Amino acid sequence: MLGDKEPIGTLAVKDLAVAKKFYQGTLGLKLEDETGTEAHTYRSGGARLIVYRSEFAGTNKATALNFIVGDDIDKLVKGLRDRGVTFEHYDGMPEVKRDGDIHIAGPMRIAWFKDPDGNILCLMNH
Repeated sequence: MLGDKEPIGTLAVKDLAVAKKFYQGTLGLKLEDETGTEAHTYRSGGARLIVYRSEFAGTNKATALNFIVGDDIDKLVKGLRDRGVTFEHYDGMPEVKRDGDIHIAGPMRIAWFKDPDGNILCLMNH
């Protein structure tokens, strides 16, 4: 029914100006639309992300958004770290090792970080 429709990710934030600095400035997403004071739409590759103002921003304790980055993961982790991003470390997961900021589970290489509101974002190689 919806298999040929394109989903759009959404993330709640407390302050759109702070979010804009992070999503556009730090992460380099393209600002596509500033809809008043309540929401911004960004583009990353062929996908869109709506960032909207909400009092519930940052209350999700699970990964909210993944970026599939392929073999660029090491370079992107370093680049984001150089821009002030702090990566999360989730040690103690079965069969997962960590090399610096990157978690390794078989062929998967994963790095988690948070936006200014505490939304958990992830880079993954595939």
